[in-house]
Amino acid sequence: MKLLIRRQRLRQILRWTHRALVGLGAAVLGYCGFILADAWVFQERASVELERRQVQERPGGEVGAEVPPAVGTYGLIGRIEIERIGLSAMVVEGTDRSTLRRAAGHVLHTALPGQPGNIGIAGHRDTFFRPLRNVVQDDVVTLTTMRGEFRYRVVSTRVVVPSEISVLKASAVEMLTLVTCYPFYFVGSAPSRFIVRAERVM
Repeated sequence: MKLLIRRQRLRQILRWTHRALVGLGAAVLGYCGFILADAWVFQERASVELERRQVQERPGGEVGAEVPPAVGTYGLIGRIEIERIGLSAMVVEGTDRSTLRRAAGHVLHTALPGQPGNIGIAGHRDTFFRPLRNVVQDDVVTLTTMRGEFRYRVVSTRVVVPSEISVLKASAVEMLTLVTCYPFYFVGSAPSRFIVRAERVM
């Protein structure tokens, strides 16, 4: 009798454990789905905002003119693209967690497209900047903003420690620095940063 009761209890425990694990799995999948959907909706809205603002800005401004840090409803800077590797993402101001979940982020206090200096843009290695694993020298990076299109040529890539902030130091010429975590397939908090440097193509 005692053995039968123990077996029944064990079956109940296993049944409830199974249900709990299934429920947890469904919750995780639901959350991931929400995150992806939220990012997609944000990208679409920001893209529409960029196109709308381009129509408004171009008649009164010239290509290369200084662009305010937050030029649109979303703190919108523009769109970054590297056609060869299939990278395309909207760029907005800031690099906090919620921003990088939805877009690539312009690093505060770095230059803006069309300004002399070093433009810093960060993105997650497992979302918007994942294609950077395939970037090579001479790839063309295009930044489309309200004031026009700016093109950059990749001159180097390197891996640095997270504390190496000199990669974002000011430059006398127009530079673009892309930052993401490394290795690309690392599980958890990545120990390094992957840096792409590009020079303005006139």
